[in-house]
Amino acid sequence: MMQRFKAALLLKRNNLCIHSLRFLNQYHTRTLYSLLDTTITNELDNQVLVEGKAWSRIAILNRPLVLNCLSTTMGFYALMLIFGLYSADLPFSSAATIFSVLNYGAKADGKTDDTNLIGTISSPSSPSVWSGRDTSKWLTFNGVTGLLITGTGTINGHGMNWWSQSCSDHPNLSLSLISCKQSTISGIYFINSAQEHLVIYQSNDILIKNMHITAPGNSPNTDGIHIEASQNVLVNNSIIATGDDCVSIGDMTSNINVTFVNCGPGHGVSIGSLGKNGNSVKVENIHVKRVNFKGTTNGARIKTWQVGLGYARKISFEHITLQSVQNPIYIDQYYCDIKGARGNCAQKSTGVHISEVTYNDIVGTSSTYVAINLNCSQSVACNGITLSSIKIQSDKSGQQVISKCTNAHGTNSGVVQPKSCLQP
Repeated sequence: MMQRFKAALLLKRNNLCIHSLRFLNQYHTRTLYSLLDTTITNELDNQVLVEGKAWSRIAILNRPLVLNCLSTTMGFYALMLIFGLYSADLPFSSAATIFSVLNYGAKADGKTDDTNLIGTISSPSSPSVWSGRDTSKWLTFNGVTGLLITGTGTINGHGMNWWSQSCSDHPNLSLSLISCKQSTISGIYFINSAQEHLVIYQSNDILIKNMHITAPGNSPNTDGIHIEASQNVLVNNSIIATGDDCVSIGDMTSNINVTFVNCGPGHGVSIGSLGKNGNSVKVENIHVKRVNFKGTTNGARIKTWQVGLGYARKISFEHITLQSVQNPIYIDQYYCDIKGARGNCAQKSTGVHISEVTYNDIVGTSSTYVAINLNCSQSVACNGITLSSIKIQSDKSGQQVISKCTNAHGTNSGVVQPKSCLQP
């Protein structure tokens, strides 16, 4: 049966673990390669286990590979695992296929730089293939420090056949980093995930750069990058065009920076939604800078559920350009559970407290009449909002745009167009 060649790499040398997933014609790393097919023989419930200390987990459909650093008698530590995923058009076996790197050019002499990893990781395209399997994850790294995922290859989620079904039935076909630290993802092309393309969860010190993420503008819930319960994350120099948020930032996050991103189509860069199910929110130090929005439904957005608690503070959107954006500057605190009634829900006594939010140097065009919409909670006011150097015009010749505020308090600086509606 024809298989596409895919690759994953886990390396350790001199007690320093380096975990890498690479898609390159040639990538050079100084290490000792060691993999004997007979070494990986302990299979429990279709999980391949290798004993050791530092470990990563790559979940492939319902058959995860649990990878650990393998000790050798030379005092070096190296494990290179190359695995095959079946073509999206073919059925797949109950367990992942394992290849020896020695059959693909590795010298294993402790001297030669000889990684040569090629290919595209493709999810099966038919939803029926996933029947009876765990659809909550596809490619997952869990508990890794020093992970490096880089290259010029593609991760294809083949989500097209899922999008016509109920969103609740979609698998979360994405690359996920869970409880990872000091890790980098760079240069990968993501396409057509069933839902989020890249998820960062409970992780710290993560760099995401030079990414290209695409899905049709009408594809549901296909966020480019979703960050939640994580700290110290930088998203930089990327192109994201999907059917949902280009970048979404969830609960329990801090010190998140999104810079030099081209966004559109999609739903913009969103902080939220926050506070669903009455959760207590702790979100702060979120900075979005030098982002270009083109044809998006939102630009700089903060969205919270009415029943939420806690706070979102110390947030900035700066040096933003807009091209025909529906809601260029938007705070929406009226998410609720009534179907079809978001924004028109009964008043609640709760709300996430939004404060210390700066909008600075935002220019371009709006495709709707309301260019600035600060729709804050009637119960918990927005405080410390700053509008500075704002110039938003209609994308329709001769038409005007306005600002609209509900319980939003703050100050203005420099030119603010349309005229600010902030209360003192």
